[in-house]
Amino acid sequence: MKCVTVGELNSEAKDPNGFIREGEDAYSESIAQVAEKIYAERTERPVVLISGPSGSGKTTSAKRIARLFEKHGCKAHTVSMDNYFLPMHMNEAARDKDGKIDFESPQRLDIPLFKEHLEKLFRCEQIDIPTFDFARQERCEGMPLKRKKGDIVILEGIHALNPLLTGECEDFTRCIYVSVRTRIQMGGELLHPSKIRLMRRLMRDKLYRGRELSETFEFFKSVERGEDLYIMPYKHRADFDIDTFISYEAPVYRDILLPELKKTSKTYEGYSDYADIEKFLEALEPVDSRYVPEDALIREFIG
Repeated sequence: MKCVTVGELNSEAKDPNGFIREGEDAYSESIAQVAEKIYAERTERPVVLISGPSGSGKTTSAKRIARLFEKHGCKAHTVSMDNYFLPMHMNEAARDKDGKIDFESPQRLDIPLFKEHLEKLFRCEQIDIPTFDFARQERCEGMPLKRKKGDIVILEGIHALNPLLTGECEDFTRCIYVSVRTRIQMGGELLHPSKIRLMRRLMRDKLYRGRELSETFEFFKSVERGEDLYIMPYKHRADFDIDTFISYEAPVYRDILLPELKKTSKTYEGYSDYADIEKFLEALEPVDSRYVPEDALIREFIG
């Protein structure tokens, strides 16, 4: 179990540019090591599956890996598995015993179509990737994709390692599991990695989805349940594990989240479950987000 102390983070925060550069270098190195191994096997295993829980940085990690392939002259196609969501009226298989839709269920995806496309991508046959309109919860016109020999296709989504969707594809795929694994320590207390992922969701939901923190707290309960049921049981299938902990991110979130957390603490009944986030942020020295590079992973959450 890897830990970093609040004291260490505060010491690093005295030099924001150096702090951020060091954090970016560590993440970039972990991505590069994985990409190099996958690139060496691109002929036999041209399909890459990236999974991880909510807020783990799957999208940015997929783009970073694709960029490294491109630098080697290897065409890389990135596809979000969110495109395979079924229209709302076709979600019967995803309903629970009370008749409510389980929004974390893999049954919300078009499993037969995804399996078909996975096989066709390996065989270099053209597919039409659907697009999904989340506002209307409807499928829209698709986009054609044909992998040429030597190309790599990267598919990212929370269910990317679930055999219900991927079937028996081990012969031509490589699997990556990304998540925050490092803990922040303060005295004898540890801030669990899931709380760092939750901070990411709080940031994104507040800034770009207009959600109150209390709404994200409630939503995250369902997300965590889904992770336990549908993601964690399959992470052992990953060939590679990437820790997406970014050392400087909590100090960047501090001054944005802290006032909202204090306000929410007065009105949200279940706040005690998340009070440790406020406690740890309070103890951290802030880092201004203007120092954060445009292609940084946390830009996925702060824009």
